[in-house]
Amino acid sequence: MTLLRGNAVVGQSGGPTTAINATLAGVISGALKCEAIDKIYGMKNGVDGFLREDIICLNDYFTDGAAFESLKRTPAAALGSCRRKLPVESDPKYSETFEKLVALFEKYGIRYFFYIGGNDSMDTVAKLSKYTQEVGYEMRIVGVPKTIDNDLLGTDHTPGFGSAAKYISVTMQEMLRDTAVYTVPAVTVVEIMGRDAGWLTASSALGRVLGMPAPDLIYLPERAFDMDNFFADVREALKNKPNVVVAVSEGLQFADGRYVGEGTQGGAVDAFGHKYLAGTGKALELAVKAEIGCKVRSVELNLPQRCAAHIASLCDIEESFGVGEAAAFAAEQGVSREMMVILRDCEKNESYSSVYGHMDIDLIANKTKYVPKHYINERGNNVTDECLSYILPLIEGECYPEYKNGLPVFFAF
Repeated sequence: MTLLRGNAVVGQSGGPTTAINATLAGVISGALKCEAIDKIYGMKNGVDGFLREDIICLNDYFTDGAAFESLKRTPAAALGSCRRKLPVESDPKYSETFEKLVALFEKYGIRYFFYIGGNDSMDTVAKLSKYTQEVGYEMRIVGVPKTIDNDLLGTDHTPGFGSAAKYISVTMQEMLRDTAVYTVPAVTVVEIMGRDAGWLTASSALGRVLGMPAPDLIYLPERAFDMDNFFADVREALKNKPNVVVAVSEGLQFADGRYVGEGTQGGAVDAFGHKYLAGTGKALELAVKAEIGCKVRSVELNLPQRCAAHIASLCDIEESFGVGEAAAFAAEQGVSREMMVILRDCEKNESYSSVYGHMDIDLIANKTKYVPKHYINERGNNVTDECLSYILPLIEGECYPEYKNGLPVFFAF
C-alpha cells in the first residue's frame, strides 16, 4: 500500500469527560509514530475553531513521556470543545462551509482528520467523509468514540463511561451510608446523567453484585415513567426501611414523550435540537413531598460525573489512550470514514480483556445504543445482575493524577 503522506489534525467535540484527554494523548502518540504523518495540529474548540484557523501544532508539546502521562490524567477537553452542527445539503451554507474546510485542509497539508466525540460528533465525521469523497479530496477521516452515556452503536462501551460509572458507583456507596444513619422516614432522589440511555444510572447499583448497599429503586429512560407506579414503589420500599434511595436518569419521559424534568428548562434546545435537561430529581422530590409527605431531598450529581479525575478508572484511561493510538495506526493503513470501536475480547467467566477495531461511520452516526430489555427488571424499577456484570470490569483500577500541595496538577496547552 502506498502511504498517504501529509499532516494530521485532531479535535474534541461535545461534552467533556475524565478520559477524553487520554484519547487525545493516544491519537497524538500514534500520529507521532506514523511514518506518513509529519505535523499533527490540534483544533481549538473542535471544528468551530478549525473554521477560524484557531489551531496549534502539537508536535512541540510532546517531546517526552511525561507530557503524555500528564495529559492522560487531566479531565475535560484540553483543546476545548464545541457543539457545532455541520449543515446538511439543503442548507444555504452547505457549500460555503465544506468548501472552506477543504480549502483549510489544502492550506495546512492535512490528509488525516481525527474527531473525538459522541453521537453528534460522529455526525460531523459522516458529513465530512461524504463531502470529501464526493469532491475527490483524498484524506483519511476517523471518528474516535467518547461519551459518558455509553450510547454509541458498534462499540462494546465508550471511553469515558467507565470513569463516570466509577464516580457514580463510589459516590452512591458514600451516599447510601450517609442516608442510613437516621430512622426518620425519608426519600433521597439522585439524578444521574443520561438523556436517552440509562447506562450511567444503572451503574449506581454496582455495589449490589459485590454484597454492598445499592439504591432501592432505579429508573431508566428506556422505560416510560409512570408517576402512580413510582409512588407505589416508594411506599412499598418505605414499608421495609425508613431511608429509601432512588436513582433516576435525567432523561426520564412519560408515556406521552414529555420529559419529567422538562418544565424546569423552559424548552430550550442545543445546536442539535436536544432539549436541555435538568430538574428531574427536583420534580420527583416535589412530587413525593406532595403525595407522601415524608422527608425528601433530591441530589443532582451534575458535572462531577464527567470530570472526576481523582477517581478515574484505570481500565477506562488505558483503553481511551489505546483506542486513540489505534486510530492513528488504522488511518495510516488506509482506514477512513469509520469510527474506532472497543470490542470485549473474552469468553464468559474469563477475565476481562478488549481489542480495538473500526466500523462504518454511517452505521453509527445519529443512532443510539440503549440499555437492552433483559438488563431491566420486569417492573421497570431496577436493573439485573447481568447488567451490572457487564459494567463492573470497566471501573476496575485507579489512575490518580499527580498531586502538589494536596491538589492535582493538570495539563494545559
